[in-house]
Amino acid sequence: MPPPSGSQPIPTAQAPISDDDLRRMMRRALRHVAILSAVLAVVLTFVMGWRSGLMFLAGAAISFTGIWEWRSLALSIFARLDNQQHVRPMGRTLVMFFLRLGVAVVILYVSLKCLHGSVYALLAGLGLAILALSLEALRLLRG
Repeated sequence: MPPPSGSQPIPTAQAPISDDDLRRMMRRALRHVAILSAVLAVVLTFVMGWRSGLMFLAGAAISFTGIWEWRSLALSIFARLDNQQHVRPMGRTLVMFFLRLGVAVVILYVSLKCLHGSVYALLAGLGLAILALSLEALRLLRG
């Protein structure tokens, strides 16, 4: 059935994301997390004290390394799917991914147990990854 007169055709999906697009997107997200963590850590240190500033930095470090490891894992999987010649060993990538998760748990435990700062500052640091990736997703949607 033809579309009614005067209506616009439904736009189709955009071209798929290439490996280079993913690299650039993740690099920008890492840069956003680094800049925001530096600025907000100073602000939180002056406003809420050094303990909360350190807790924020702990969360921001976990956010940064989380994006880094997800980037590494995604690029490794995409390289395998594309049958590229120079592929990182998947075992090393997975070991580093799970090792980072373990280190993140230790950092969370130590910061909560020893620093006695604001839990909200820690959550704000952890939320930086979500914020940075959301900004990059919006940027992709805009085209």
